[in-house]
Amino acid sequence: MIAEIGLAALWLAAALAVLQLVGGALALRGGTESELAALTRPAAVLQGGLVALSFAMLLWVFAITDLSVKLVAMNSHSAKPLIFKLSGAWGNHEGSMLLWVTVMALAGALIAGIERRLPERTMQATLAAQGFVALGFYAFLLLSSNPFERLPQPAAEGLGLNPLLQDIGLAFHPPTLYIGYVGLSVAFSFAVGALITREVTPAFARAMRPWILGAWVFLTLGLVAGSYWAYYELGWGGYWFWDPVENAALMPWLAATALLHSAGVLASRDALRVWTIMLGVVAFSMSMLGTFLVRSGVLTSVHAFAVDPERGSFILLLLALYIGGALLLFALRAGAISEGERFSVASREGALVVNNVMLSAILAVVLLGTLYPLLTEAFDVRVSVGPPYFNPVGAIFAFPMLAVMAVGPLLRWRRDSWGRISKELALVAALLLAGIVLFAVLGEMALLPLLGLAFAIALAVASLLPLKGRRLKRVPIATWGMITAHLGIAVMLFGMASEGAFSQERLAALEEGGTTSVGPWAVRLEAVEPVAGPNWTALAGRLTVRHRDGEPQTIAPQSRNFWAPPQQTTESVLVTRWNGQLYAVMGGSSTDGRWQVRLWWKPFVTLIWYGGLLIALGGVLALVGRIRSDLKHRYISRRITERREERENA
Repeated sequence: MIAEIGLAALWLAAALAVLQLVGGALALRGGTESELAALTRPAAVLQGGLVALSFAMLLWVFAITDLSVKLVAMNSHSAKPLIFKLSGAWGNHEGSMLLWVTVMALAGALIAGIERRLPERTMQATLAAQGFVALGFYAFLLLSSNPFERLPQPAAEGLGLNPLLQDIGLAFHPPTLYIGYVGLSVAFSFAVGALITREVTPAFARAMRPWILGAWVFLTLGLVAGSYWAYYELGWGGYWFWDPVENAALMPWLAATALLHSAGVLASRDALRVWTIMLGVVAFSMSMLGTFLVRSGVLTSVHAFAVDPERGSFILLLLALYIGGALLLFALRAGAISEGERFSVASREGALVVNNVMLSAILAVVLLGTLYPLLTEAFDVRVSVGPPYFNPVGAIFAFPMLAVMAVGPLLRWRRDSWGRISKELALVAALLLAGIVLFAVLGEMALLPLLGLAFAIALAVASLLPLKGRRLKRVPIATWGMITAHLGIAVMLFGMASEGAFSQERLAALEEGGTTSVGPWAVRLEAVEPVAGPNWTALAGRLTVRHRDGEPQTIAPQSRNFWAPPQQTTESVLVTRWNGQLYAVMGGSSTDGRWQVRLWWKPFVTLIWYGGLLIALGGVLALVGRIRSDLKHRYISRRITERREERENA
């Protein structure tokens, strides 16, 4: 009965999406149908509640391991810990799509319930667009990917979840990414609504900006969590492999970053109107493309849900319908959108435009490298595109972008001169040059890590220069957000460059009592012992590790064997110090009784994820600052209106 309640709620939500679409469309026409149009907002709010109920029912059947539900039988097991039973609800194709729709419906309900800044006509167009997007996903779930499908006979036991996904990281990584994706769908709906009504104004950008900021924060957290999860769980020692599914998450983030800056210029300075609309469409296009790549079955990856071609065709149809329709609307209406305020090249707007162009170029590089192997495979030609392509080609645009990022916040709006900030420019250039010389002298390293280290130091100092000559208590919260995010990029860049420049690896075959070393670490294999878990058994290598003359520590990397489903995995162990991590992986045994042990010493690698968290924190601060500023503006406007009315009444 639980599954039937969830399915019924999903059908009712789909019906309300139709009402939301029709009501919003009729509101644009006006006339006698306005009574139906008045139901648009209530339909969106009720729809959010129904989809939340449907997802709660899915969590319930997973929590109790209802093996009469096909999805539970295929992706869960009674012996799994509860946390992995619940996370298994979205660790599959159907459940992840229901999570997507749930977040989308809740976002639509929030818009309908609280957004009052836009003209009602534009708001109705936005809700109609959101209903149209949601309706396609409801159709996909109900007609092609029903998460509540029953089995003719309950299964005796479930097949279990992919052991690589039985990790606490799965409880956080997909939901954060989906919230980010759905936030971009809201920005897309705002853009379509503004195009329909031709109301591309600063008020429109101020209404859309919090959703972009929120989406960007969650996309950042999702990328950071996914990178760290792959780093410690897969046992290959890397934080990013340019896997096509990793790229599918990166591309929306790049587009959202450009959109965020463009919307900020439109909201504050009434410029970049057409650019903002275009990026709103592109950002959601990248989300839809990522959905197609992950769930169409065209990719084979631990991240991907390989499904039948029919579902892939359905998603491809939605992609063509949404994005093709939005691009057609953009082509028809873009000429009617006024240019907005002008600005000089030497201005903060000019710097933001340059960075947006660089971000778009990096996005194109990643998109081409991701899709090219798929295109060649269609002609029976298999090629592999990896770091030798992505790293140098992306760097061509990334380093100029970092240089502009360092000095852009120092420029004034509208018009400025480079001479006014000549001292700051000289400081940044001197730091960059000194960093290149210093790290070149310290040791031989490749060009990209060398430039990365130098740019990281210059950008870290430059990110603090906007505070020069200002009283810290009077610096707006949003400005603190910008500074924190830019500093986070510098910290992350330093971690990435250090990992590439200074990492050391050692693959050793050790007998019990054997020793080896990697970097400043001495390692001794004490013993190999069996270990049992709730649904796995393992061989754990007990290692004693010592950093130089420090105290010894005992760690136990494992080679695990799961039985639900049967699969062998490695469980790495990380020993973290302020200046890096020791990374240890246990391998199998050889015929002479020795055990393979793989070790890495990665100086400053943790700065990658600390920097990512700083970037997300900067987004949160900017969001809080913008909301606070908007509330203050509303309060002042309301007080002015009240005083005017009081004078008129007197």
